Amino acid sequence: MMKPARPDPADDCSATSALPASRMALLFAVTLAAAAGNTAMQSIMPAIGAQLQIADVWVAMANTSAAILWMLMAPIWARRSDKRGRKAMIAIGLTGYTISFLICAVVLWSGFSGLISAGMALFLFAVGRAIFGIFGSASPPAAQAYVASRTTRAQRTAKLTLLASSFSLGTVLGPAAAPLMILPGLGLASPFLIYGLIGLAMLASLHWLLPDDRPAFAARGRMGELPMVGSGGVLTGDLAGEDDPATVDAPRLRFSDPRLRHWLLAAFWGGNAQAALSGVGGFLILDRLGLRNHADAAMGPVGLVMMSGAIATLLAQWGLIPTFKLGPRRASQVGMIFAIGGTALFCIGQDLHTLVLGYSLAMLGHGLFRPGFTAGSSLAVSRAEQGQVAGIVIAVNGASFIFAPVLGVWVYGHWPLAGFVALLLLCLAVLVLVTFRIAPDEP
Repeated sequence: MMKPARPDPADDCSATSALPASRMALLFAVTLAAAAGNTAMQSIMPAIGAQLQIADVWVAMANTSAAILWMLMAPIWARRSDKRGRKAMIAIGLTGYTISFLICAVVLWSGFSGLISAGMALFLFAVGRAIFGIFGSASPPAAQAYVASRTTRAQRTAKLTLLASSFSLGTVLGPAAAPLMILPGLGLASPFLIYGLIGLAMLASLHWLLPDDRPAFAARGRMGELPMVGSGGVLTGDLAGEDDPATVDAPRLRFSDPRLRHWLLAAFWGGNAQAALSGVGGFLILDRLGLRNHADAAMGPVGLVMMSGAIATLLAQWGLIPTFKLGPRRASQVGMIFAIGGTALFCIGQDLHTLVLGYSLAMLGHGLFRPGFTAGSSLAVSRAEQGQVAGIVIAVNGASFIFAPVLGVWVYGHWPLAGFVALLLLCLAVLVLVTFRIAPDEP
């Protein structure tokens, strides 16, 4: 019988070792699931609202509580991981993730079955999502800090790009896969049950496969005097080789830090553009294909469009970035160009083919952009600050889903063209900011 993984010497404060592929795969899966869970219902919420007979804007607002709490809690969990260890925070995140989805599954099934009113079902659903926002936000920053603290500067861009690709893929794969999870008897509640069971499986995998990394040694080393391009400092002495920066009492990192300011602003603008596009996408597909009153028939086309976006994201992050060796700045620039073209095409699409092509190009662009700003933010700070910067980046990601989906749906209901023009302007602003305010990539 297997025994739970125990701390190993490689996890102590010694020389940095290569991150084993098995651990990287587990962290990839954790971040993917968290992102998918945060956005899974975007493709099925229009159908849920139609079945419960609730207005679109109220359906979109049901997710707002989770996004707000995600933004507020992610930095707190990240700082806590510096003291309690990354594995403990990932476990907390997965526990909240699992409980949240199981609650949502039960609540929706009860609402569809008539056991509770539609209004009560939506309220309890929002409560379940709030649990995800509070506790589920602990996993991604801890996973990112785990990777960043165990890779050299040269390795970090590639590893964080891979991890960021899991988050970006999850934001697209979640809405794409949800319509394909509909089971007889459970209906639209079944995706939430399946995601809850996935959370249980990952909790077990975490317990058995990831070594405990709770800090147990005093910090050593000092900050060097020589500047590092994009970071403002270098690590020297013993600290430069430490596996876990959790032992370092680094100054508190703030959103306004000049090393991060432009990256975070770009991340917020670009994230809002992606969140609004994903939130509006399902409703636009229903309207363009004349399926607003045929919720069941809409699941296939919506799933196809969303899945095409997921495949494009994979192409961007597993194909284009490593093949062309794109650095953070270049990936962000190219990504925004694709996002602008894809969003414009999706806006004017009147048939399924055009909608698939437009959404795919847009998600290809955002798939290049997300790992770009994630790696850029990480490289901008020291190794000792990786836990904090991970929390800030995840918070910005979550902040994008607070108002953008709700506002996007509301604007789409009143002035559809104005909403898409706003998304295009946001992407254009990111392109200008990255081009003129962020230094070229390091060799």
